Amino acid sequence: QLQLVESGGGLVQPGGSLTLSCAASGFTLGHNAINWFRQAPGKEREGVSCITGSLKRRKYADSVLGRFTVSRDNAKNTVYLQMNSLNPEDTAVYYCAVDKTPVPDFCTVQPPTWRLGYWGQGTQVTVSS
Repeated sequence: QLQLVESGGGLVQPGGSLTLSCAASGFTLGHNAINWFRQAPGKEREGVSCITGSLKRRKYADSVLGRFTVSRDNAKNTVYLQMNSLNPEDTAVYYCAVDKTPVPDFCTVQPPTWRLGYWGQGTQVTVSS
């Protein structure tokens, strides 16, 4: 089965940190751009970050810029999202997906839905004291 598997979520206090992982299962991430999204209860899905395949160019939503860092280890077929200075507004289910953009080394934080694939099941992040 071709999919991405997210892990690393949990409960953390405000100001804390978490690192999420997004591992590919059944396929190789290769040169694909990978996106992170999140969805809080009652809210629309929000693009958080993206990273390209070869040059590892990164982009972030304004809401996480300076606090989150996306990275990838192609040898491990995994993408990471390091989240620092977490606040309650970061509480959400976090998902990763492949952006099937045909443009080499390009990504955008909120690509069109039709271009996204291999969604994982998500991992819950809860920021609360």
